[in-house]
Amino acid sequence: MATTTKSGGIHAPVQPSAELGAIVGNDKLPRSQVISKVWDYIKSHKLQNPENKREILADDKLKKVFGKDKVTMFEMNKYISQHVKA
Repeated sequence: MATTTKSGGIHAPVQPSAELGAIVGNDKLPRSQVISKVWDYIKSHKLQNPENKREILADDKLKKVFGKDKVTMFEMNKYISQHVKA
């Protein structure tokens, strides 16, 4: 059975792009923290579609990350991945 270390995978610190940094800050963070901070932002700004909670309605900051007006929570990670680098 393989063991994982805190230095890799979801725990590895990543550098957010300037666009993503406007939401989560510009410091290196573990990918799990990036996702958590994006969710905090979505919830605090009430950006979930009230009729379909799985849909995120992007404001101006999130549009710069997602590249479109709305995404599903399942698509969200794909767009965030394009805005982080190890």
